[in-house]
Amino acid sequence: MTYGLEIRDENGNVTLDPSSFTMRVVYSGVVTGTNSANFQTISVPGITPANSAAFVVPIGNYNVSVDMQLETEVINGAVRVYSYIRGREQYSSTTSSTMRLIVIRFS
Repeated sequence: MTYGLEIRDENGNVTLDPSSFTMRVVYSGVVTGTNSANFQTISVPGITPANSAAFVVPIGNYNVSVDMQLETEVINGAVRVYSYIRGREQYSSTTSSTMRLIVIRFS
């Protein structure tokens, strides 16, 4: 016998089973950048670049003239949030924007 969730439609057809692709939010929190070319590391156990994705979205008012997007990177067991564009820090504007970090794990 196999284990896991199985969902059927009104005709009895399986629409979701343990072999289905699924994803879930494993972390959600507020992060604030710095006004220098730095990053912060947020621990999220169990994530890897192969099974997870991370993104940030503005919260509250967002001034496009001064607020810049933070950048994310998934590493083993954590997410790094950068206050600049990785690989181009010498050309990037740094930002102290506050945003919501969302980490999704998929299978």
